[in-house]
Amino acid sequence: MLRRAVTENGIVEGLPASDPRITVFKGIPFAAPPVGELRWKPPQPCKNWEGILKAYTFAPISIQAMPGLDPNNIYTKEWHVDPNIPMSEDCLYLNIWTPAKHSDERLPVMIWFFGGGLQVGYTSEMEFDGERIARRGIVFVSVNYRLNVFGFFAHPQISEENKDGPKANFGLLDQLAGIEWVKRNISAFGGDPENITIFGQSAGGGCVTAHITSPVSKGLFQKAIIQSGGGFAPRFNQGYPDLSEAEKMGEEFFKFLGVKSLEEARKIDAKVLFKKAEEFGHRWGFVKDGYYIVDDPVKLIVKGSWHKIPLIMGHTANEFIEKPDVETIEEFKEYAYKRFGEDAEEYIKICCEGSNDISEIKEKGKINMFEIGNLMWCEHNAKKKDTTIYCYCFDPEIPGDDAGSFHSSELWFVFETLAKCWRPFVGKHYDLARQMCNYWTNFAKKGDPNGLDADGTPMPVWRPYTEVEPFVMLFGDKPGKDPNRPTKLMKFMVRHLFKKLKIN
Repeated sequence: MLRRAVTENGIVEGLPASDPRITVFKGIPFAAPPVGELRWKPPQPCKNWEGILKAYTFAPISIQAMPGLDPNNIYTKEWHVDPNIPMSEDCLYLNIWTPAKHSDERLPVMIWFFGGGLQVGYTSEMEFDGERIARRGIVFVSVNYRLNVFGFFAHPQISEENKDGPKANFGLLDQLAGIEWVKRNISAFGGDPENITIFGQSAGGGCVTAHITSPVSKGLFQKAIIQSGGGFAPRFNQGYPDLSEAEKMGEEFFKFLGVKSLEEARKIDAKVLFKKAEEFGHRWGFVKDGYYIVDDPVKLIVKGSWHKIPLIMGHTANEFIEKPDVETIEEFKEYAYKRFGEDAEEYIKICCEGSNDISEIKEKGKINMFEIGNLMWCEHNAKKKDTTIYCYCFDPEIPGDDAGSFHSSELWFVFETLAKCWRPFVGKHYDLARQMCNYWTNFAKKGDPNGLDADGTPMPVWRPYTEVEPFVMLFGDKPGKDPNRPTKLMKFMVRHLFKKLKIN
């Protein structure tokens, strides 16, 4: 097995994974520590090291709210179980799982970006173990990046300091540096730098959307998977603040800190700075900086100004459901006219069809905006034929509580890491996880998720989403085409929002 690799900065040594056919390299630096004078600067080149870097343990996570402290948070129970996990501003490290025996194997590569609203998250979350993906002949890489005020802060002094380069979105630039590092170095781990798939979930899916619409990243990867990334839905992937707006917020934060210069702010202890940022109460995120994010991704996709690479995109059925907050038919109609205007009658007709019971009507009227946003992208692409998109809905029976297929619940399945979870999963769940991991890795290999299951039988066919056949793969207790999607309500929402956004 390939236990050592020669990178551009020196030799790294990994360890056998649980499966000794896989080698895992943890905590490889891909950029200089973004501390001191490098705080709020684009990632800088990593320094060379002498001897052998023993890549045996995960690096500290990015500065964020300490995981594992809120017992009422479902994610604390699910994944963020360790309140003593090391944390540091020195966080630009990546991890690699490889099945390669030699460096010349040119295996497909998958690069993962975690979610967490750009505020929290880390590569060492236990569901992100890359071993099962690597067992399918993939070199899997997870890349850490700066979060919250460290990753998405903007200020006029930062812009002045870097007049001809990037002025914001440092967390995205960290991810870009990770992709570029992989492009330059992954052949040493048996990977193919010309067959890279980037993928992410939630905010990580939003990051993938940003990468595939950024002129800076063109040609660095060949395919992408966007899990619960929002698609074209309002409030997701559009409406980002302009640089000037973000800079004004940065000036307000400096006043709150009691500092006047970037030099002073860079001297503040990282954990103190984070605490003050939390007190300030602003949610730092993507900025239209004119460099990496040149416009809202939705506008760029509609104009055709994106990389047009093959995609998988989808959502979980129970994430962020919007439901009419009404008690009577009259209130429901008022709600409909207020929200849908001239399209209200069609919405009312769809929701009231066959029933006058307000509870049934409310149930019919509930909407998953992540799903609608994905369908909007799929519908637009079906007309434009820019690329091939495979669409899915994740909705199996999830045991252990009544949370259903909640936001992020598909992660255990995509990574086939159910055994690490507290939930009492049984055989059907392990079968589904195996097949989902197959679909994802098949797509990374050849741009088509279809193929054989572990026993050599063909998996259920997953066809692209087209005008002729708007195919949505339902990952229920078993995978298969969803005969009910898109529903009348979903089609209505897509038409209504296209009209509202002036998308033809």
